[in-house]
Amino acid sequence: MAPFPSLPGTDLRLGRRELLLGGAAAGFALAVRPVAASTVTTATQGLTAGWVSVPAAGGAVRAYRARPVKGSGFPVVLVVQEIFGVHAYIQDVCRRLAQLGYLAIAPSLFDRQGDVTQLPDIPSILPLVATVPDAQVMADLDATAAWAAASGEGDVARLGITGFCWGGRITWLYAAHNPKLRAGVAWYGRLVGQATALQPLFPIDLIAKLKAPVLGLYAGQDDGIPNESVQQMQTALKAAGSPSRIEVFPGVPHGFHADYRPTYRAAAAAAGWTQMRAWFRANGVV
Repeated sequence: MAPFPSLPGTDLRLGRRELLLGGAAAGFALAVRPVAASTVTTATQGLTAGWVSVPAAGGAVRAYRARPVKGSGFPVVLVVQEIFGVHAYIQDVCRRLAQLGYLAIAPSLFDRQGDVTQLPDIPSILPLVATVPDAQVMADLDATAAWAAASGEGDVARLGITGFCWGGRITWLYAAHNPKLRAGVAWYGRLVGQATALQPLFPIDLIAKLKAPVLGLYAGQDDGIPNESVQQMQTALKAAGSPSRIEVFPGVPHGFHADYRPTYRAAAAAAGWTQMRAWFRANGVV
């Protein structure tokens, strides 16, 4: 197989050897196995990376954070998980951002409800995820940003957020929640849906309340997020005069950035990553 084309500005290594040796596979959620040969492993050289404990209401939250070894006061990016938890892919995204000079930190947002990384399939995961209140998630993200500031490692005056799938929806919500956020990048997060007591609002409901600009990166052939809902969001953003916008990548499926899954599309993933970096730079997350 041809080597993985590195995402711009990152130090990435093809993780096939590690997967064959069994080292990397252990870090992935049970529900996503077998892990694809295209999986990326980012070098930890020059980084401080690992789990930390974040004080939060209701008990401490585990979080995976990565930052450059040298320096302090780095711009902060909150990384929001998919439904599969803070497994190896989300940890690697943190390291990719750290290689670019960020303090990237991914809180484990389902821990109070259970450990989704140990569940065998999506039908087992979805009922647990449905019990996670949006209010709890917002509070835990706030606590994570506060930890970054108190640690001296991060400068939350330069705070950004990015999230994938489930975390894409949360990215939009957090942009409407935190007035100190500078920018968000949502990867194929749900935009409309059926409200529940625990998840009462969707991004389409919050356009007028967005406190930071969001770049949405969406798939043109997404089986779970209809194109009609993306077009509805684009129209609503334009009508509101919002600085937020959505980029649609034609011909690619949901999860096109997830290099450990068959849905991965290298060209779209690299292009989206480049756009994310430019969005953060343009909005002061640098």
